[in-house]
Amino acid sequence: MTEGAKTIRAPRTIAGGAVSAYDGLVSKILIGLNVVVYILQLATDDRAGSVCQHGAMQSYAVADGDYWRLLTAAFLHGSLLHIAFNMYALYLFGPFAEKALGTVRFIAAYITMAIASSVFVYWLETPQIPTIGASGAVFGVFGLVLLLLLKAKQDVTTLLVLLAINAVISLQGNISWQGHLGGFVAGCILGAAFAYAPRERKQAVQVLVFAGVWIAMIAAIVIRTGQLS
Repeated sequence: MTEGAKTIRAPRTIAGGAVSAYDGLVSKILIGLNVVVYILQLATDDRAGSVCQHGAMQSYAVADGDYWRLLTAAFLHGSLLHIAFNMYALYLFGPFAEKALGTVRFIAAYITMAIASSVFVYWLETPQIPTIGASGAVFGVFGLVLLLLLKAKQDVTTLLVLLAINAVISLQGNISWQGHLGGFVAGCILGAAFAYAPRERKQAVQVLVFAGVWIAMIAAIVIRTGQLS
């Protein structure tokens, strides 16, 4: 007598994504990309040269059609301390968010948060001032992790203290509070979708939230471009 085949459900992350066999792989790749780009900047003595000039988030340049700057700015850094802080923060919190979301969702979230950071800069920063750094996306990771920890009823005191310290630092000169705010807001929105979407409608809710964020960002980019053109 032949037994019916049993269906075994593949393990899923708490956000509904596929469980990766390589913990923190995407975070490590992102760190590696940032380091490689910074080494390229150093090798060409270009921390403020053509690489930054063509990749930094600069509002008038974006309005003229350089839309890639909305993303490339998140992979450029102005000093060793700048990249060291951002990459250390990504090293600490990125793997946790990646494990909770799964590879595809984490990549989509990181790109979305990086661009959301630039959109806030596009609207709130003086148009002539260039902005670079992964800190907007990193603040988005902070927001994601905060919502995931709250959902899991974990102690978030340490993270809140870190956020408070960074909020104060963000208000100092030469630091883009606009980018930090944009990334953090996007991270919290996406984090809420990942953490609190009903289990039976988890994927649908997440798709709708992602779509809503992107529609809002595209609309903001179009309107701001019209103002600056």
